[in-house]
This record gives sequence, structure tokens and C-alpha cells, in this order.
Amino acid sequence: MAAERIQFENGSGRRLAALINRPAGVPKAYALFAHCFTCGKDIPAARIIAETLVGRGIAVMRFDFTGLGGSEGDFSNTNFSSNVDDLVAAADFLRAAAGAPRLLIGHSLGGAAVLAAASRIPEAKAVVTIGAPCDPSHVTNLFSDCVAEIAKKGALNVSLAGRPFTIKRQFLEDVSEQNLAPLIANLKKALLVMHAPTDQTVGIENASFIFGHARHPKSFVSLEGADHLLKRRSDAAFAADMLAVWAMRHVTATDHVASADGTVYTRETGTGRFQQSLALGAHHCLADEPAAVGGLDSGPSPYQLLLGALGACTAMTVRLYAERKNIPLDRVDVALQHSRYHADAVEAVCQDRTAVSEEIDCRISLTGELLPEQRTRLMEIANKCPVHRTLASPLNIHTIEGGMGDPERRG
Repeated sequence: MAAERIQFENGSGRRLAALINRPAGVPKAYALFAHCFTCGKDIPAARIIAETLVGRGIAVMRFDFTGLGGSEGDFSNTNFSSNVDDLVAAADFLRAAAGAPRLLIGHSLGGAAVLAAASRIPEAKAVVTIGAPCDPSHVTNLFSDCVAEIAKKGALNVSLAGRPFTIKRQFLEDVSEQNLAPLIANLKKALLVMHAPTDQTVGIENASFIFGHARHPKSFVSLEGADHLLKRRSDAAFAADMLAVWAMRHVTATDHVASADGTVYTRETGTGRFQQSLALGAHHCLADEPAAVGGLDSGPSPYQLLLGALGACTAMTVRLYAERKNIPLDRVDVALQHSRYHADAVEAVCQDRTAVSEEIDCRISLTGELLPEQRTRLMEIANKCPVHRTLASPLNIHTIEGGMGDPERRG
């Protein structure tokens, strides 16, 4: 699985290390993953979850919180609130660079963080928690014998999973002030709670609290037999598969309602200046403009879509004719290019010197043991494809406000 290594700044100007894993083609959605307390973006469970989601067409961004992994900053100066701020900064970066996250995933304390951050990421449609505590102060159980001394001295080095970390009084104060219950109740997003009844680090009662306070739609998946960090690959793979299936239902559906009458819908996504969500019957994709003209290059441009339609229709028409006439055509390839010329740059064919001449060059490659007359006939047929005939014929386009109906109302 290819990973793009990036950095982004949080609200304090610290550069945080991140990875973005993308599927081939346009992602169906983007997900943001938050790791557990003192862990990092590269833990095995995070990688397996990312791989599984990418396999289903969902891009995943995972990052190291301030002071951990490859991120700048001092861990001892961080707390739960700063982790939530880092999450929001990551979502802001992803929104500007590629696409706003529609799925938020948090493991352990990262799960509590995504619950707290969800209201600040409006594009998110769904939230997943894995072994998450219902109260961020639960994390102090990891060093409970040191809490009194930290409160007294102001800071103390503690050992967590065999590694030394400095915990300050301000961390204790911050987690003690958190109250996730109202945030969970007002989540207004689909929620999947995943937890192992055998979790010895964060008890199953935490999952019960989260699930009980959440409103529908909500789901629960038991990770029976797994440990807190999903160290066994089989446990991580099971969690990843369940998460991916659930996510496909909630975050890859577009805001459009599929039309049975051939209507195509486009809608601004709110990401970047130009990005559009296209509903083409049961199919969905993005359209955008190149970065050079202010877009995000997250999808084909309108003219690329137009040329793609002509090229696809041309190839389909040639293929259909070859099959009907038993012509041994192995493959047809089409390359298209659009050009626009002002009349004063070419020999004008009309009196209006401001007229524009537009051309589409369509180069067709026919592969197969074809006779010369068969090649000639197939090239003739190529010019008879329906899209070609539509573009070459007088075409009236009627543009009226709301003329095709609102797809949401039509549904």
C-alpha cells in the first residue's frame, strides 16, 4: 500500500507528521484516524485498518499527535484538549489538500478525541471508536500510583508500555474537566462502537456508556478475544473488515438521489474552489479543475469529462459494429484533445472577428488483423457514435433556475 508522507501545522505552529493512503482512482471518501495514548500512526492496527479501507476505495490520513512519532513539540506540554485541536487541524489540512474527512476513526484515547472533535468537523458523516474510554481521565489509570505525586510536584517521569514519558499537572487538570456525555448525545453522526469484552486496559463498561448515550444510527461490534491494542493480526483484520463494511454504508453515499430517468446531478462539495460531486445514475465521481487554475485536481475537469464521454462512446460504437460484422478487432484506443482558436488567429469563416473556433482532435488506434476496407469502415462508424452526433448537431441547451428539480426532493 503506497503512502504519501506529509507534514501539516497544528494551531500552535508545530509541524505534525502524517501519512495519506489513497486507493487507485478517485477516493469514494476520506477518513481521518486518531491513534491511542502515547502510540503513533504506524501501529499495526492502524496500518491494517488503513489498508482495508483503501481496498474499498476510502483514502485514509493518519498522523502523530504533538510530541509523538515524527511530530514536533513536547509531549509533556500536551493534553486531551490539544489532541482534539490537533485532530481538527488535521481535518482542516485534509479538507484543503484533498477532501474533507467523512469518516473519523479513533483508537483508545483517540476514540474519545474523535468524539470530542466531531462537532468541529461538519463534513464528517460517521464516527468509529475502538476500545475508547468514555471519560478521558480514564487514561490516568495507566499511572494511577503516580497521580498524587504528579499533582504535588507538578511533573513526573512515568513509564508507559516500557517507555518514559513526562506527565504534568496540567494534563491531569485537563482530563478531569472533560465531559463527553453531552457531546455523544448530540453527535448527530452515525456511530460505530467497537470494543473487546476482554479488554484489560479500557473496560467494556466504557463502550456501554458511549453506546447508551448515543442516538441512532448507532452500531456495536464486539471484538471478542482481542486485547486493547489489537496486537494479533487476526483481531485487527476482523475489526478492519467490520469497520470497512459499516463505513461503506454511511460515508460513501453521496448527497444525491439516483435518478431513473437519466438525469445527471452535480453539486458543490464545499471543498476547494471548484470541486463538484457528480451523480451519474448509480455512479458517482468528482469533477474539479487543475491546481494551476485554483482547483485541487481531485477529479477530471469539465472538458476532460466531455472528451471522455466522446472517446468512450466512440470506442463502444466501434466495438459494437465490429462484433456485429465479425470483424477481428482486438482493441480500440481513442485519444482526444480540445482546442479553441479566436477568429483573428485563423482564417475567419464569418464576419464576426470575435468568433471562436473550437475543435476536437480524435485519434483512433485500431488493433487487430484487419483488412484495409475493414479499417476504413470502422473509422466511418466512429464518426457516427451518438455523442459525436449530438456534439456535431445543432444543440439547444435550456438553462433555467431549478429546472430539473432538486434531487433531494425528487427522492
